[in-house]
Order: sequence, then C-alpha cells, then structure tokens
Amino acid sequence: MPMKKPKKGRLWLNDGSCVRLRPEYRNHVWSYDFVHCRTDDGRAFRTLNIIDEHSRECLSIRVDRKLNSGNVIDALSDLFILRGVPSFIRSDNGPEFVA
Repeated sequence: MPMKKPKKGRLWLNDGSCVRLRPEYRNHVWSYDFVHCRTDDGRAFRTLNIIDEHSRECLSIRVDRKLNSGNVIDALSDLFILRGVPSFIRSDNGPEFVA
C-alpha cells in the first residue's frame, strides 16, 4: 500500500481570514494599528502604534488629533532609517484604510 501524502497546510481559515505569519527574529514582522481615544473634555485623538512582533518591542507611538496615510509613511520611513527595513509589515486593514 502506498504511503499517505501529508496534507498541504491551508493558506485560508474557514472564516475567510488568512493564516498569520509567525515572526522568527527581530525585524522579521512589524505590525501597526490605530487606537482611538477621547480626552476628558470629549475631544478625540488617535495613536499610531508600531511594534516588532518577535520581541514585542514598541518601536513607535505617534499621537495626534488626526493621523492619515502621510503620517504612517513618515513614521515607517523614520523607523526604516533607524532600524532597517523589516521583512514583512502587517496591518489590520480596519475602517481607517477604506477609501
């Protein structure tokens, strides 16, 4: 009887989401996300958080009343100069990225 072949790992999960790449070393996978908050007087502000997923080190936090794609590019380009370019960058593609 021939040996059974191992099944290939799926790239997609049943809920339609993608299998997450596991970071193997520093600067392998960075991720960034926006956090929305309000001050005591009700004014909104946003933070852009960039982390190295392997070391769980916070690489950058940008805080402003309005953050846009230009701010993301500026923050990432500053980090590229300081720390080098990572192999992968992950974002959650939330509502702030919908055009």
